[in-house]
Amino acid sequence: MASLLCCGPKLAACGIVLSVWGVIMLVLLGIFFNIHSAVLIEDVPFSESDLFEDQTPPKKMYALYEQVSYNCFIAAAIYVVVGGWSFCQVRLNKRNEYMVR
Repeated sequence: MASLLCCGPKLAACGIVLSVWGVIMLVLLGIFFNIHSAVLIEDVPFSESDLFEDQTPPKKMYALYEQVSYNCFIAAAIYVVVGGWSFCQVRLNKRNEYMVR
């Protein structure tokens, strides 16, 4: 029977820790981008035409903030998947310890 085990217990535990931290950080960033935090203006990809040539500049900037917010939430979801995979690896390593060879 083929084993789905592909990393050791320490690497799997490290993956869980990094995933938890990534989810917390990206969800908070997504929330702050969603409420249009002025501190994060440097991380919004805009050009001068978005600011000066647009007839409704706040709407364009708010749309850019929301796009970055969605990207943060998508990245957090990817971290959840990686964390689940790491958790499965930890469980497979624990089960492999108790198996008699």
